[in-house]
Amino acid sequence: MAVRYQLIRRPPAAVWKVLEQPSHYADWVVGTHETAPREGRWPELGSSLAYTVKIGPRRVEGYTVVRRHEPPRRLELEAKSPFGNARIAIDVRDWGGESLVVVDEHPLRGLSDKLHNVALDTLIQLRHRGMLSRLARLVERETPQRPGGDGLRTGPASVPSRAVEAGRE
Repeated sequence: MAVRYQLIRRPPAAVWKVLEQPSHYADWVVGTHETAPREGRWPELGSSLAYTVKIGPRRVEGYTVVRRHEPPRRLELEAKSPFGNARIAIDVRDWGGESLVVVDEHPLRGLSDKLHNVALDTLIQLRHRGMLSRLARLVERETPQRPGGDGLRTGPASVPSRAVEAGRE
């Protein structure tokens, strides 16, 4: 199981606004090249997006289904690809007016489940680092800083961690 978190310097509503836009999915999900609506209205329960991943000259297609939708706090997805299915849970927590975003991903079925090991979790962690950094940059670009905000954090949010600092990879 790969769990990673990131502090985003905007409120949860701003994070959720980006998560709700299917056109932004490829902007923050590492590895995703293109997306398109598949079924339903994203991100309502049961809705899905088709996606394409480019691996060198090859293209792999898959889709992601919303399995849990509790705005503005929780979004759980099932990504389906030829390599197998994975559960991706995104938890958006209010953290003193900012957002602590926690991503928890693990394989469910197929080849990725059968080959699941510490090395695969390490690769997922690296992917999440990039993904959460991209999400933070996108949210912060889409939602300007509040008037009078200096962007500095105080209290518990200022404690450094592996993935807390936005934009550091």
